[in-house]
Amino acid sequence: MKTMAYTLDKLPLETLIGPVARATEVLARLDERLARSPVRDGFVERQHFADAAAALWLEGELVHLEDLVLHDAHMDIRTPTHELTRAHAVLRTRRRILSQKPDWALGREGFLALTGRGGAMPAAEQKNREGQGAGTSVVEADVRDDVEDDLLAEEFAEIDAVLARSSKILSGADVPARTPRSDERPDLVYDLDWNEEERLAEWQAVLAETPELPAVLRAAILLEAWSDIEVLQHAAWLGPQLVAALLRQEGLAGNHLVSLHLGAKNIPRERRRARNRGDRLLASLDGIHEAALAGLKEHDRLVMAKSQMERRLKQRRTSSKLADLVEFVLSRPIVSTGMIQEVLKVSKQGALNLIGELGLREMTGRGRFRAWGIL
Repeated sequence: MKTMAYTLDKLPLETLIGPVARATEVLARLDERLARSPVRDGFVERQHFADAAAALWLEGELVHLEDLVLHDAHMDIRTPTHELTRAHAVLRTRRRILSQKPDWALGREGFLALTGRGGAMPAAEQKNREGQGAGTSVVEADVRDDVEDDLLAEEFAEIDAVLARSSKILSGADVPARTPRSDERPDLVYDLDWNEEERLAEWQAVLAETPELPAVLRAAILLEAWSDIEVLQHAAWLGPQLVAALLRQEGLAGNHLVSLHLGAKNIPRERRRARNRGDRLLASLDGIHEAALAGLKEHDRLVMAKSQMERRLKQRRTSSKLADLVEFVLSRPIVSTGMIQEVLKVSKQGALNLIGELGLREMTGRGRFRAWGIL
């Protein structure tokens, strides 16, 4: 059980300042390029998918990008695995953070919602308390009936909430992960002595103590603190999303959400889990730098692919859906004929014709299920 508080004393600033400057420069360059980029929306969507898959990779789980894309489009070709649903939760969380104001995720409302602690009060706490103090005039049987009615109403409310949540998930809406209360967590899945509220408060204290530091150094410290404190038992991936939201809030990455999992994937585990905190901080800084570098390469690749595909649009009728297919292909790692049919409202043969005209590459190498993408 963790008892020692996370401290910020004795930071090796002389060894950190160089990597901080290097990561800041590349990250600012990427964000400046995205501010005026014609492929920004497609880049952002692709980064969501890549970072979600990388988040599970860092936990030792393999999620194929094509499975994640199809699951997001409600077109699974097999029963979704637990790992796939968790990766989709990361994907939906990233979209939700980016759809809100920059300061939402780390504000009170956003933080509670993202950590699964922003639900409504139980019905038992919201019941009307009129008549308190007049107990001598209330019949005991009526009180018992009222209690039974309240319990029944609370049970119906819980059922309605589950049904509403299920409908939203099936419709593809962004639904925050539900964190069970400590009194309803199964012993086999949760460590009941793991005080997440206390650990969240400890991490927030680190956040509150570092506003004067450079944004990238602050991000590295918060990443290392999240890992060291081990805040959430089953949502370790949320920490890097909150840190990415901080970089967006600080304006250093105002046009996208940094793919910190994708950057950490390029850092050896021995460095990420080093015994010395200074080494772990350097690994975090290098992870941020790697994420920005990967973003620059992906952006340039998408710009080139877009220019090549747009050459095929010359002398096309204004009613042609080829331009819409270009935008759709840029926003997904792969596309299937079913996805193209759904988005562009064309027949299967029409989708195949558009794919042929655009010259997309078949990515899966399968005969039964085929999907296409750009190089």
